[in-house]
Amino acid sequence: MKKIVVGYDAKRANANRTGLGNYSRFIIRALKESGSGDRLQLYIPKRKQNTEYDELLALPGVSSHLPDTRWGRMVSALWRMFFMAPQLKREGVELFHGLSNELPTGLRERGIRSIVTIHDLIFEVLPACYKPVDRWIYRWKFRSACERADRVVAVSECTKRDIVRLYGIDPRKIEVIYQGCDEMFSKPYTAAEIASAAEKYHLPKRFLLNVGTLEERKNLLEIVQALEHLPEEIHLVAVGRHTPYTTRVEEYAAAHGLTHRLHLLHKVAYRDLPLIYGGAEVMVYPSRYEGFGIPIIEALNMGIPVVAATGSCLEEAGGPETLYVSPDSPEELAQAVQRILGDEALRSRMVERGREYVERFQKEVIAEQMERLYDRVIGA
Repeated sequence: MKKIVVGYDAKRANANRTGLGNYSRFIIRALKESGSGDRLQLYIPKRKQNTEYDELLALPGVSSHLPDTRWGRMVSALWRMFFMAPQLKREGVELFHGLSNELPTGLRERGIRSIVTIHDLIFEVLPACYKPVDRWIYRWKFRSACERADRVVAVSECTKRDIVRLYGIDPRKIEVIYQGCDEMFSKPYTAAEIASAAEKYHLPKRFLLNVGTLEERKNLLEIVQALEHLPEEIHLVAVGRHTPYTTRVEEYAAAHGLTHRLHLLHKVAYRDLPLIYGGAEVMVYPSRYEGFGIPIIEALNMGIPVVAATGSCLEEAGGPETLYVSPDSPEELAQAVQRILGDEALRSRMVERGREYVERFQKEVIAEQMERLYDRVIGA
């Protein structure tokens, strides 16, 4: 296919250090490093300092674009939704990819093909976790984007099922293209590097690891409760942004004599994450609902066995060798962890086959799938 100009809603790529930001940067980098000759134009409402975003701009054929009016920069949300399309047309964009659940209006009217990535519909599945006004805004944006897009990318089969069930979108319009994680999780690290990170963050000698925002849906409390059924020397390290739920977890730990075994890390340097994974005995991820589950992919790449929860998409991320438990049974969670700690053959098999399983999430695979989708959409 001929080389084209692809526009991206890159607000998250520039402004977010985790989550949607990581996904956005991963897709752009994967496409370019796989040899894509397309021009990739990244549209952001305002420029924020971000070294990883700067690295994208060093790739050939990648450029960053601000609103072409001062008014657009002042009212960024309105520009992204209602006034971006005319600028895209003026700047030669032929295909626009909304990387974070939304699309600007007016694309079809200007002959610009479009794709939107939907990461999850958790606000629909677990409405109690969101404010009513936020649910209303998300529902309008996500449903509208799905309806207007030429194609929808779902990051898991679970998310695809939710889009079809909740918004009535034709499943033939939805393509499942999984997420990948940063290549730094696939690199080998020395024992000295891992020990240095352990000293820097005051990590315990033996620990379970949980990574992700410390909110109720992520179910950190179940892991703390599981500690009561595990040997005293096994601690828990949880890495993520604190929320009011964090206080509830800390209060439970204090009431049950577990404070000394609970280590909450906030604002960990992203480049240190693999080293923290490297020191863990088991990655534990009992989240009640996810769109995909990137921390599972990170752990498997690092050779860390995983215990995850049933009920959403985590079996897609973890594969057949990961152990899965109920998100409502600390005892079952503790038993799964004990199996791994007490069975070296099981652990070795989980590590080996886990690394084989996550080959399907490597950037070359995902880039090829995305390129094929772009070709189909622009040729439609």
